[in-house]
Amino acid sequence: MEIGTGEGVARVEVGGPAAGERAFLLVLTHGAGGGPDSPDLLAVADAASRLGGAVARVTQPYRVRGRRAPGSPDRQDAAWVEVVAALRAGDGAGLPLIQGGRSNGARVACRTARAVGARAVIALAFPLHPPGRPALSRAAELAAAGTDVLVVNGERDPFGIPEGTGKIRVVVLAGESHALSRSPGGAGRAAGSWLREILAGSGVAV
Repeated sequence: MEIGTGEGVARVEVGGPAAGERAFLLVLTHGAGGGPDSPDLLAVADAASRLGGAVARVTQPYRVRGRRAPGSPDRQDAAWVEVVAALRAGDGAGLPLIQGGRSNGARVACRTARAVGARAVIALAFPLHPPGRPALSRAAELAAAGTDVLVVNGERDPFGIPEGTGKIRVVVLAGESHALSRSPGGAGRAAGSWLREILAGSGVAV
């Protein structure tokens, strides 16, 4: 399906249980130059589907237009809010919302969590800082989510590894780099276990 935004059209693939059997809505998106079919995103999507989640994998408008760089964070976030609003009015009507993404997509999910009313956020390969520049920390974006956040990073990620604090839980996968592609099932297992906990705490049967 396609969803129009002020930044152009977003492309969305929705999977999971039939409409009457859905327990929650999980909206996922890609990294800056990637797509929604990366191994870690697919592993998380599969884990969520097995828990009864409707899973929407979003290709953001700038990627639909063929660009690799997302451009202005404010404009990217505004388009994301429009996409999520459309999904909540359609496939996700009445369902608890969890959103997430990998790398740049994880940043978007954290920055917009309050605006869209997300119950929780899954941040895969969160880029804590540009490689070799730890002083330029993005930890404030994680904190800005204002809700439960699961961070899954590889132990060899050159973008750094956030620290777990408060509602932010960090899982570090041994041997993995920023791509989380050597054993993406690890990301799926971490997300599935955490989702069970979060949903149970919210009174959602899975």
